[in-house]
Amino acid sequence: MRKVVTVTNLFNNTLSVDFEYDTDLVNRVRTIPGSKFNWDKKIWVIPAAYGKIEILRTYFPLPTNLVLRQFNTSNVYRKKYREVLKLKRYSINTQRAYLAAFEGFLEYYSGKDIDSLTDNDAGTYFVYLVTERRVSPAVQKQAINSVKFYFEKVLNRPVSHFPYKRPKKEKHLPVILSEEEISALIKAVRNLKHRTIIMVIYSAGLRLSELLNLKIDDIDFERMLIHVVSGKGKKDRYTILSERLTEVLQQYMYAYRPSLYLFEGQYGGSYSAKSVQNIVKKGVLAAGISKHATVHTLRHSFATHLLENGTDLRYIQELLGHQSSKTTEIYTHVSKKSIGKIRSPLENIDI
Repeated sequence: MRKVVTVTNLFNNTLSVDFEYDTDLVNRVRTIPGSKFNWDKKIWVIPAAYGKIEILRTYFPLPTNLVLRQFNTSNVYRKKYREVLKLKRYSINTQRAYLAAFEGFLEYYSGKDIDSLTDNDAGTYFVYLVTERRVSPAVQKQAINSVKFYFEKVLNRPVSHFPYKRPKKEKHLPVILSEEEISALIKAVRNLKHRTIIMVIYSAGLRLSELLNLKIDDIDFERMLIHVVSGKGKKDRYTILSERLTEVLQQYMYAYRPSLYLFEGQYGGSYSAKSVQNIVKKGVLAAGISKHATVHTLRHSFATHLLENGTDLRYIQELLGHQSSKTTEIYTHVSKKSIGKIRSPLENIDI
């Protein structure tokens, strides 16, 4: 019977050598410098330097059949990464974003031991993203965050600051719908459930994920508050419950009879993000609104309209769940409250 030796690439610059027990093969593998037997996995391990077929043939000559396999180490790195993300209780969306960004790093260094890469190697990858892939600053930042997380949190390795300098943040002003456009949007949506969803998001300034996680018990009709549980950053907060919304909400709850979540799917469980996005998209088209408005536009509009109606910025910060007041201050740039009072110098020109 022909002897078969299977050699597989492992991580940490090693190879596994596997075969059915044979005294001759054991003696041969022992002659390879640096070889040792792994008692846990019951395989021989040798340095990766002996991975070429011509070198292996000197230790395992014909008629021994040599089989070389490439082990997909990427799965090992993904598994470790995912486990740490879960242990640290990152949200599902954050886990997906980090893993997706880290995938590019694994692909760039495919076939290499990721755990042995240096900060300079990481820096090389970031330069590649900017100069060759020409990614946006947002994608670049996500890539930096994902790789930094792996080195610091998964490998528990301190990193220097040089390759992890984040790009200068682009300052884009949010799209805002006027009160008239919000009114047109609500009126354009005929379905009671869909219209209620839009009204809840706008009236309370909710994020999409916060709406989906909203439960019936989170609506406090007595205190006129909505309890947002584990919002962004795992923080709880209260936001306002509109008086005009309460009647619509009660009509909706009587008609649809949700059991746990305020808005549930056809077969129970929380409503899907895609469904809410489609509701807003179709509503915007039906209302004849030309602006590129999304679910988050309703939240931006909520904050801007509060500011324009005289609500203190500090209260708006609390209602939105912003950790920093600087995040909330962006609405001062899109509010017509102050800008609307300024007269253009053209008004004073005799033309």
